Amino acid sequence: MSRDTAPDPSRRSEQSRTAILTAAAELVAELGFAKLTIEKIAARAGVGKQTIYRWWPSKGAVVFDAFLAADRNASGGSLTLPDTGNLAADLRAVLRPTVDELADPVFDRTGRALTAEVLNDPALLREYRERLLDPLLGVTRDRLRSARAAGQLAGDADLDLAVELLFGPVYYRWLHGLGPLDHAYADRLVEAVLRTLGIPADQGPSKGD
Repeated sequence: MSRDTAPDPSRRSEQSRTAILTAAAELVAELGFAKLTIEKIAARAGVGKQTIYRWWPSKGAVVFDAFLAADRNASGGSLTLPDTGNLAADLRAVLRPTVDELADPVFDRTGRALTAEVLNDPALLREYRERLLDPLLGVTRDRLRSARAAGQLAGDADLDLAVELLFGPVYYRWLHGLGPLDHAYADRLVEAVLRTLGIPADQGPSKGD
């Protein structure tokens, strides 16, 4: 007795979506953002342009989703910050991967292009804030909040400012190409911020740990 199996539209849509994101990631690395077009993404993915526009309003939005998909694959799909009781070590655990990512040549090319797009596209800026920047700053702020509750930070410590002190110099150095982005820099920055916040210098293992 034969049985017909109808195609699964949701599975077909997911396959198309994955193909589009893969094509966008490959092409932006090969061509750069300026030469990338929706037409080229559609051709590489084997879909029509309207399929792309059904899910994304712009080239920048496609590339941003491709970047997030690749980042989720690398991180296992979650954004967490350890709370070992050692604030210095835990902050290094978030800052070291950040400088690694910014120092990666593939990310650098895509990241700078996306930064320019974000500055000129309010909708893309909202997505960037909601899906990438705010979660990163949020988990760091939560870790600082737990340190404050444990008495490691002053009760009136400005956690928003502390987060900006950690990440601001990293992105400033990256944007302006002012120096190497490596673990040594991340560790020095953590030490400087902790001193500014009044945390003892021995709050955590040595740099080499």
